Amino acid sequence: MPGVPGESMAGRTVLVTGGTGGIGGATAAGLASLGARVGIVGRDPARAEAAAANIRRTGGDVDVFVADLSAQREVRALAKEVLAAYPRLDVLVNNVGGFWAHRHATEDGLERTFAVNHLAAFLLTNLLLDRLRESAPARVVTVSSGAQAMGRLDFDDLQAEQGYSGQRAYNQSKLANVMFTYELARRLEGTGVTANVLHPGVVRTAFGQEDSGGWMRLLLPVVRPFMKTPDQGARTSIHLASASVVEGVTGRYFANEQPKRSAKASYDRVAAARLWDVSAELTGIAGPAAEA
Repeated sequence: MPGVPGESMAGRTVLVTGGTGGIGGATAAGLASLGARVGIVGRDPARAEAAAANIRRTGGDVDVFVADLSAQREVRALAKEVLAAYPRLDVLVNNVGGFWAHRHATEDGLERTFAVNHLAAFLLTNLLLDRLRESAPARVVTVSSGAQAMGRLDFDDLQAEQGYSGQRAYNQSKLANVMFTYELARRLEGTGVTANVLHPGVVRTAFGQEDSGGWMRLLLPVVRPFMKTPDQGARTSIHLASASVVEGVTGRYFANEQPKRSAKASYDRVAAARLWDVSAELTGIAGPAAEA
Protein backbone atom coordinates (compact mmCIF):
# COMPACT_ATOMS: atom_id res chain seq x y z
CA MET A 1 0.00 0.00 0.00
CA PRO A 2 2.27 2.79 -1.24
CA GLY A 3 2.26 6.16 0.39
CA VAL A 4 0.87 5.00 3.73
CA PRO A 5 1.46 7.77 6.30
CA GLY A 6 3.05 6.28 9.38
CA GLU A 7 6.07 4.63 10.85
CA SER A 8 7.19 1.05 11.35
CA MET A 9 4.72 -1.03 13.30
CA ALA A 10 6.93 -4.14 13.32
CA GLY A 11 6.33 -6.19 16.44
CA ARG A 12 3.08 -4.42 17.28
CA THR A 13 -0.41 -5.87 17.37
CA VAL A 14 -3.47 -3.89 16.33
CA LEU A 15 -7.20 -4.70 16.42
CA VAL A 16 -9.48 -2.85 13.98
CA THR A 17 -13.25 -3.16 14.32
CA GLY A 18 -15.21 -2.80 11.10
CA GLY A 19 -11.96 -3.79 9.43
CA THR A 20 -13.36 -5.69 6.46
CA GLY A 21 -14.00 -2.74 4.14
CA GLY A 22 -14.23 1.01 3.77
CA ILE A 23 -12.17 3.13 6.15
CA GLY A 24 -11.56 0.22 8.52
CA GLY A 25 -10.36 -2.04 5.72
CA ALA A 26 -7.98 0.63 4.46
CA THR A 27 -6.77 1.25 8.03
CA ALA A 28 -6.08 -2.44 8.57
CA ALA A 29 -4.28 -2.78 5.23
CA GLY A 30 -2.22 0.34 5.88
CA LEU A 31 -1.11 -0.76 9.34
CA ALA A 32 -0.29 -4.26 8.05
CA SER A 33 1.86 -2.68 5.34
CA LEU A 34 3.78 -0.90 8.11
CA GLY A 35 4.56 -4.27 9.67
CA ALA A 36 1.85 -4.65 12.31
CA ARG A 37 0.06 -7.86 13.08
CA VAL A 38 -3.52 -6.80 12.46
CA GLY A 39 -6.75 -8.34 13.68
CA ILE A 40 -9.81 -7.36 11.66
CA VAL A 41 -13.32 -7.64 13.06
CA GLY A 42 -16.35 -8.05 10.80
CA ARG A 43 -19.78 -9.64 11.06
CA ASP A 44 -19.69 -11.37 7.65
CA PRO A 45 -17.21 -14.30 7.64
CA ALA A 46 -16.85 -14.42 3.84
CA ARG A 47 -16.21 -10.69 3.58
CA ALA A 48 -13.75 -10.82 6.46
CA GLU A 49 -11.80 -13.69 4.89
CA ALA A 50 -11.73 -11.87 1.55
CA ALA A 51 -10.35 -8.73 3.21
CA ALA A 52 -7.73 -10.80 5.03
CA ALA A 53 -6.73 -12.53 1.78
CA ASN A 54 -6.16 -9.13 0.15
CA ILE A 55 -3.87 -8.09 2.99
CA ARG A 56 -1.98 -11.39 2.92
CA ARG A 57 -1.38 -11.06 -0.82
CA THR A 58 0.79 -8.03 -0.08
CA GLY A 59 2.65 -9.83 2.69
CA GLY A 60 0.57 -8.57 5.61
CA ASP A 61 0.08 -10.50 8.85
CA VAL A 62 -3.65 -10.58 9.59
CA ASP A 63 -6.12 -12.45 11.77
CA VAL A 64 -9.89 -12.61 11.34
CA PHE A 65 -12.42 -12.21 14.15
CA VAL A 66 -16.12 -12.55 13.37
CA ALA A 67 -18.61 -10.67 15.54
CA ASP A 68 -21.76 -8.58 15.21
CA LEU A 69 -20.95 -5.70 17.52
CA SER A 70 -24.59 -4.70 17.86
CA ALA A 71 -24.92 -7.66 20.26
CA GLN A 72 -23.18 -7.32 23.60
CA ARG A 73 -22.76 -11.08 23.98
CA GLU A 74 -20.78 -11.05 20.72
CA VAL A 75 -18.65 -8.12 21.91
CA ARG A 76 -17.84 -10.12 25.04
CA ALA A 77 -17.06 -13.26 23.03
CA LEU A 78 -14.84 -11.18 20.74
CA ALA A 79 -12.92 -9.76 23.70
CA LYS A 80 -12.27 -13.25 25.06
CA GLU A 81 -11.08 -14.43 21.66
CA VAL A 82 -8.76 -11.44 21.27
CA LEU A 83 -7.31 -11.88 24.77
CA ALA A 84 -6.64 -15.54 24.03
CA ALA A 85 -4.99 -14.77 20.70
CA TYR A 86 -2.91 -11.72 21.63
CA PRO A 87 -0.52 -11.75 24.61
CA ARG A 88 -0.09 -8.03 23.93
CA LEU A 89 -2.28 -5.43 22.27
CA ASP A 90 -0.61 -2.20 21.24
CA VAL A 91 -3.47 -0.43 19.47
CA LEU A 92 -7.26 -0.75 19.47
CA VAL A 93 -8.98 1.06 16.60
CA ASN A 94 -12.70 1.48 17.32
CA ASN A 95 -13.76 2.00 13.73
CA VAL A 96 -17.09 0.21 13.35
CA GLY A 97 -20.12 2.44 12.88
CA GLY A 98 -23.23 2.93 10.84
CA PHE A 99 -26.25 5.03 9.96
CA TRP A 100 -29.83 3.78 9.93
CA ALA A 101 -32.68 5.90 8.63
CA HIS A 102 -35.23 3.98 10.72
CA ARG A 103 -35.13 2.89 14.33
CA HIS A 104 -33.98 -0.68 14.92
CA ALA A 105 -33.69 -2.43 18.26
CA THR A 106 -30.79 -4.77 18.96
CA GLU A 107 -31.13 -8.13 20.70
CA ASP A 108 -30.29 -6.27 23.91
CA GLY A 109 -33.30 -3.99 23.40
CA LEU A 110 -31.15 -0.95 22.59
CA GLU A 111 -31.38 1.50 19.72
CA ARG A 112 -28.99 0.22 17.07
CA THR A 113 -27.14 3.47 16.24
CA PHE A 114 -26.25 4.12 19.87
CA ALA A 115 -25.44 0.44 20.45
CA VAL A 116 -23.13 0.01 17.46
CA ASN A 117 -21.54 3.43 17.23
CA HIS A 118 -20.95 4.08 20.92
CA LEU A 119 -21.70 1.19 23.28
CA ALA A 120 -19.78 -1.40 21.25
CA ALA A 121 -16.62 0.70 21.46
CA PHE A 122 -17.23 1.49 25.13
CA LEU A 123 -17.69 -2.17 26.06
CA LEU A 124 -14.90 -3.62 23.92
CA THR A 125 -12.41 -1.00 25.10
CA ASN A 126 -13.21 -1.67 28.73
CA LEU A 127 -12.94 -5.44 28.26
CA LEU A 128 -9.50 -5.03 26.64
CA LEU A 129 -8.17 -2.29 28.93
CA ASP A 130 -6.09 -4.53 31.18
CA ARG A 131 -4.30 -6.01 28.16
CA LEU A 132 -3.70 -2.52 26.76
CA ARG A 133 -2.28 -1.36 30.10
CA GLU A 134 0.00 -4.40 30.24
CA SER A 135 1.20 -3.56 26.70
CA ALA A 136 1.84 0.14 27.38
CA PRO A 137 2.71 2.35 25.70
CA ALA A 138 -0.54 1.53 23.92
CA ARG A 139 -3.20 3.49 22.08
CA VAL A 140 -6.98 3.58 21.72
CA VAL A 141 -8.10 5.28 18.50
CA THR A 142 -11.82 5.91 17.98
CA VAL A 143 -13.39 7.01 14.71
CA SER A 144 -16.03 9.71 15.15
CA SER A 145 -17.28 12.16 12.53
CA GLY A 146 -17.65 15.85 11.88
CA ALA A 147 -21.31 15.17 12.68
CA GLN A 148 -20.30 15.30 16.36
CA ALA A 149 -20.51 19.08 16.03
CA MET A 150 -24.29 18.78 15.56
CA GLY A 151 -24.76 16.19 18.28
CA ARG A 152 -26.70 16.53 21.52
CA LEU A 153 -26.89 13.92 24.25
CA ASP A 154 -30.50 13.48 25.30
CA PHE A 155 -30.11 11.63 28.60
CA ASP A 156 -33.88 11.46 28.93
CA ASP A 157 -34.17 9.54 25.65
CA LEU A 158 -30.78 8.09 24.64
CA GLN A 159 -32.57 5.18 22.96
CA ALA A 160 -34.79 7.45 20.84
CA GLU A 161 -37.95 5.77 22.08
CA GLN A 162 -39.86 9.05 22.09
CA GLY A 163 -39.09 9.85 18.48
CA TYR A 164 -36.42 8.74 16.02
CA SER A 165 -34.40 10.63 13.45
CA GLY A 166 -31.54 8.75 11.79
CA GLN A 167 -29.44 11.89 11.54
CA ARG A 168 -30.10 12.96 15.13
CA ALA A 169 -29.24 9.48 16.41
CA TYR A 170 -26.06 9.44 14.35
CA ASN A 171 -24.98 12.91 15.49
CA GLN A 172 -25.58 11.94 19.12
CA SER A 173 -23.55 8.74 18.77
CA LYS A 174 -20.62 10.58 17.19
CA LEU A 175 -20.62 13.18 19.99
CA ALA A 176 -20.68 10.25 22.41
CA ASN A 177 -17.52 8.89 20.72
CA VAL A 178 -15.71 12.13 21.45
CA MET A 179 -16.92 12.45 25.04
CA PHE A 180 -16.12 8.79 25.73
CA THR A 181 -12.59 9.33 24.42
CA TYR A 182 -11.99 12.40 26.56
CA GLU A 183 -13.30 10.66 29.67
CA LEU A 184 -11.25 7.54 28.87
CA ALA A 185 -8.12 9.64 28.50
CA ARG A 186 -8.73 11.20 31.91
CA ARG A 187 -9.24 7.78 33.52
CA LEU A 188 -6.10 6.38 31.87
CA GLU A 189 -3.83 9.25 32.84
CA GLY A 190 -0.46 7.92 33.96
CA THR A 191 -1.00 4.38 32.61
CA GLY A 192 0.86 4.81 29.33
CA VAL A 193 -2.34 4.16 27.36
CA THR A 194 -3.53 7.09 25.25
CA ALA A 195 -7.00 7.70 23.82
CA ASN A 196 -7.70 9.92 20.83
CA VAL A 197 -10.65 10.40 18.49
CA LEU A 198 -10.90 11.52 14.89
CA HIS A 199 -12.97 12.72 11.96
CA PRO A 200 -11.93 10.75 8.85
CA GLY A 201 -13.55 13.13 6.39
CA VAL A 202 -16.46 12.36 4.07
CA VAL A 203 -15.47 9.08 2.47
CA ARG A 204 -16.79 6.95 -0.41
CA THR A 205 -17.89 3.77 1.36
CA ALA A 206 -21.02 1.63 1.71
CA PHE A 207 -21.89 3.69 4.79
CA GLY A 208 -25.62 3.95 5.43
CA GLN A 209 -26.65 1.70 2.55
CA GLU A 210 -28.16 -0.97 4.80
CA ASP A 211 -31.01 1.39 5.64
CA SER A 212 -30.53 4.70 3.85
CA GLY A 213 -33.07 7.48 3.83
CA GLY A 214 -34.48 8.87 0.60
CA TRP A 215 -32.39 12.02 0.89
CA MET A 216 -29.21 9.94 1.12
CA ARG A 217 -30.06 7.93 -1.99
CA LEU A 218 -30.62 11.17 -3.89
CA LEU A 219 -27.61 13.04 -2.53
CA LEU A 220 -24.88 10.39 -2.63
CA PRO A 221 -24.56 10.11 -6.44
CA VAL A 222 -24.13 13.88 -6.62
CA VAL A 223 -21.49 14.24 -3.90
CA ARG A 224 -19.67 10.90 -4.34
CA PRO A 225 -17.10 12.27 -6.84
CA PHE A 226 -16.03 14.85 -4.25
CA MET A 227 -15.62 12.39 -1.38
CA LYS A 228 -12.34 10.99 -0.10
CA THR A 229 -11.27 7.49 -1.06
CA PRO A 230 -11.13 4.93 1.79
CA ASP A 231 -7.32 5.12 1.70
CA GLN A 232 -7.50 8.89 2.18
CA GLY A 233 -10.12 8.48 4.91
CA ALA A 234 -7.87 6.04 6.78
CA ARG A 235 -4.88 8.36 6.94
CA THR A 236 -5.72 9.96 10.28
CA SER A 237 -6.52 6.59 11.88
CA ILE A 238 -3.18 5.23 10.68
CA HIS A 239 -1.39 8.36 11.87
CA LEU A 240 -2.87 8.09 15.38
CA ALA A 241 -2.10 4.37 15.54
CA SER A 242 1.49 4.58 14.37
CA ALA A 243 3.13 8.01 14.37
CA SER A 244 5.77 8.76 16.99
CA VAL A 245 4.76 12.44 16.96
CA VAL A 246 1.55 11.52 18.81
CA GLU A 247 3.26 9.26 21.36
CA GLY A 248 1.92 10.38 24.73
CA VAL A 249 -0.70 12.68 23.16
CA THR A 250 -4.09 11.87 24.64
CA GLY A 251 -7.62 13.19 24.92
CA ARG A 252 -7.54 15.01 21.58
CA TYR A 253 -9.74 15.23 18.50
CA PHE A 254 -8.03 15.03 15.10
CA ALA A 255 -8.94 15.71 11.48
CA ASN A 256 -6.56 15.53 8.52
CA GLU A 257 -3.89 14.24 10.91
CA GLN A 258 -4.00 17.47 12.91
CA PRO A 259 -5.49 18.22 16.34
CA LYS A 260 -8.70 20.24 16.15
CA ARG A 261 -11.33 21.59 18.51
CA SER A 262 -14.40 19.40 18.81
CA ALA A 263 -17.92 20.54 19.66
CA LYS A 264 -18.25 22.75 22.73
CA ALA A 265 -20.56 20.16 24.31
CA SER A 266 -17.81 17.52 24.10
CA TYR A 267 -15.77 19.31 26.76
CA ASP A 268 -18.52 19.07 29.39
CA ARG A 269 -16.85 16.85 32.00
CA VAL A 270 -19.99 16.39 34.07
CA ALA A 271 -21.93 15.14 31.03
CA ALA A 272 -19.00 12.91 29.99
CA ALA A 273 -18.88 11.29 33.43
CA ARG A 274 -22.65 10.81 33.30
CA LEU A 275 -22.38 9.24 29.85
CA TRP A 276 -19.72 6.87 31.19
CA ASP A 277 -21.93 5.82 34.09
CA VAL A 278 -24.98 5.30 31.86
CA SER A 279 -22.88 3.33 29.36
CA ALA A 280 -21.45 1.17 32.15
CA GLU A 281 -24.96 0.43 33.35
CA LEU A 282 -26.21 -0.40 29.84
CA THR A 283 -23.27 -2.75 29.19
CA GLY A 284 -23.01 -4.23 32.68
CA ILE A 285 -19.29 -3.58 33.04
CA ALA A 286 -19.58 -2.15 36.54
CA GLY A 287 -20.71 -5.35 38.24
CA PRO A 288 -20.48 -9.13 38.09
CA ALA A 289 -21.63 -9.03 34.45
CA ALA A 290 -18.17 -7.72 33.60
CA GLU A 291 -16.89 -11.26 34.05
CA ALA A 292 -19.68 -12.89 32.05
